[in-house]
Parts: sequence; C-alpha cells; structure tokens
Amino acid sequence: MRNELRAVAVGALLTFGGAAVAQDAATPPAAPAPKKAEGAKPATPAGKGKVEVTWWGHAAFVVRTPGGAVIAIDPWLTNPKAPKDAPQPEALDAILLTHGHFDHVGEAKALAQKTGAKVFGSFELVNQLGLPETQAVGANAGGTFQVKDVTFHLVEAVHSSSYQADPKGTAQYAGAPLGYVLKVDKGPTLYHAGDTGAFESMSLIATQFKPTVAMLPIGGHFTMGPAEAAQAARLLKVQSIVPMHFGTFPLLQGTPDALRGELKKTRPGTKVLELEPGKSTAL
Repeated sequence: MRNELRAVAVGALLTFGGAAVAQDAATPPAAPAPKKAEGAKPATPAGKGKVEVTWWGHAAFVVRTPGGAVIAIDPWLTNPKAPKDAPQPEALDAILLTHGHFDHVGEAKALAQKTGAKVFGSFELVNQLGLPETQAVGANAGGTFQVKDVTFHLVEAVHSSSYQADPKGTAQYAGAPLGYVLKVDKGPTLYHAGDTGAFESMSLIATQFKPTVAMLPIGGHFTMGPAEAAQAARLLKVQSIVPMHFGTFPLLQGTPDALRGELKKTRPGTKVLELEPGKSTAL
C-alpha cells in the first residue's frame, strides 16, 4: 500500500513537472545529540518583536524569530507550489521533520549538510538519514528542545510514516508521525500539525501549550479536509489557521475558502491566514 500511495503522489507530481528527491543511503543509528541546538552559520533575525513565517508550498515552512532562530519544517522546497527560482536558505539552526514521506523529508539532508543545522524527528527516521551524530537528533512525542529564543515540543499526529532512502529500494518504517509546537519568547506559539486527521487529544495540546496559530493540512485524502480542520480548530482553540497541504496534487482538493465556510459553523472566531508561497508574513 505504501508503494501504491507513493506512486500516486509521484505520478501527480510529474504532472506538475516536478520530481521527488532521492536521499542517500542510511547509516547505523546515532545517539541523540544534547538538547541545546546551535546552527553552524549565523542567521539574520526577524524584525523586532515579530516572527516571520515563509510558506514554501505544501507543508514546508521557514520560521525566523527576533532572537535569530531560523527553523525549517518539512523542507520539500522543490514542490510544485514552491516559489520559482527562490534561493533556498543559506543559514538554518534546526530542521524539523514530521514524518518520513518524501514530500515532507524533501531536501532535509542536503540543507543539513549545507548549513550545519541539526535535524529533529522521530528516532527511527532521523537515524535513517545518514547524518553525522552531531546533527541527528532522534526523539519522539513528549520531547522538548530549545533553539535560541524558541522552545519546541514534539506532539502526536495521526498518520503513517515510512522512508525510502534508495528510490529503487524498499520503504522502511520511520517511527510515529509527529507535530511540533513552537513557543517563541515574547511571541506567538505556533503549531505545525504535520500530516494528520483531527484527533481528540488536540484539546490536550490546547491545554498544555496554548497555541495561537495552527498550520493545518486541509487537502483531504491523506490528511484532514476543511471540515475536519475546522473541528481541529475548535479543539485547539486557536486564533488563526494557516492552511497547508492542499492543491499540490489533484487528490488534495480542500481549499481555504472551504475551510472558511466550515469555520463559520464550527469556530467562527478563528481567522484563515492564506499565505503566498515565498512571501514572508509577520505574525
């Protein structure tokens, strides 16, 4: 079934003229690195008091904070909705992976090699990437780490996860899928749900972390659609939703307008922040 789903996704991607990125072979598991993560290259901080979020299409984001933290999440930066000819980040402190599917791991390994950033994700996935021990931070739901002025928490997601290091090989189990809650000092708390359906424990995420902005998939088929995302907003009690994981392939048919319609019935006070790929938005 995994190979069939991947074939569907890749086929749709080729229709758009893109291509999945093949990863290098994995190396034996490395021990988790210390919890403090420092990027190898200096980064330019966001504007004073602001967190800047850049959507790269699909589920890929780059978050830049006033304290100088630059964090990439699910960096498939060559997806069909990515900004054309935009330079990829030259400096990163951390790369957060929600699960092992190719459209979320993306260019994580190449970015880590270029920037020296640490890569965070499930223990099984991170240890398949073939990164140096100093950059591979395998963890699981419940883990908490700090990067400059950001404290981020690993939380559960409802999905599947497999990773195929060799495009001609067999996909391997890549641990449980994850979401991330990013708390910025004196700033907003962001929740990137990863690929997931709505689940009742989102109410626990609301109680424990109090996110203000949620990046939620709305495409359907593999994840929540607009109706389920509206229910997730109710459980999370968030002020704003950034829709993601829609329109990349024909199968992902949910739209921000459909989400707005569902929110009117379920969570009318929640706003939809429809981001433009490649354009930084201050939160």
